[in-house]
Amino acid sequence: MDLIKDITDFIFIESDVGPADVIFLPGGSDPSLPEKAAELYAEGMAPLIAVSGKYGKQLGRFKGLAYKRELYPGDYRTEAEFYLDVLTKNGVPEGAVLCEDEAEYTYQNAVFTRRMLERRGVAVSKAILVCKAFHSRRAYTYYKNEFPDITLGVTPVPGFGISPENWYKTERGRARVAGELARIGDQLPSLLRLTDDEKV
Repeated sequence: MDLIKDITDFIFIESDVGPADVIFLPGGSDPSLPEKAAELYAEGMAPLIAVSGKYGKQLGRFKGLAYKRELYPGDYRTEAEFYLDVLTKNGVPEGAVLCEDEAEYTYQNAVFTRRMLERRGVAVSKAILVCKAFHSRRAYTYYKNEFPDITLGVTPVPGFGISPENWYKTERGRARVAGELARIGDQLPSLLRLTDDEKV
């Protein structure tokens, strides 16, 4: 079915940039994302990991882990605190992790990460974005919007078991992908910052 292929090709993206200056890690509660970032760090793919996340705006607190609680039993206040714990327990030195813990949604993850790196004087020409697979298009769009001049690769992780191959086969997968499409549409006007000369 062409519709499924078209949506899959748009929503699920993956690209390799090789070694980079930093790994971008937008917040969440799935340990597989910081675990993947730790793997990339161990492989020498980047010397720094930029973590961003407070907690979901609607929930108003860190919601906790859905699995692997036996490995990460801490009483975490924020997503950044949780990710830092996962990263250090997987071999990443704390000094290699830059954290901001105020972002409450993905666009803020990108904006606040840029501001944090600017304050710290960290120059970025290449970066790797680690995110859920079904979230890859939207996360890439926001980070690229904030870092327009860098080469940005995407390393997706199949969050909630949702992948390009199976998303349309379950109600949960279809709902997640539909939600991504809706959010991209809703937030598109704020991303298209046209000058007066560019407006039609």
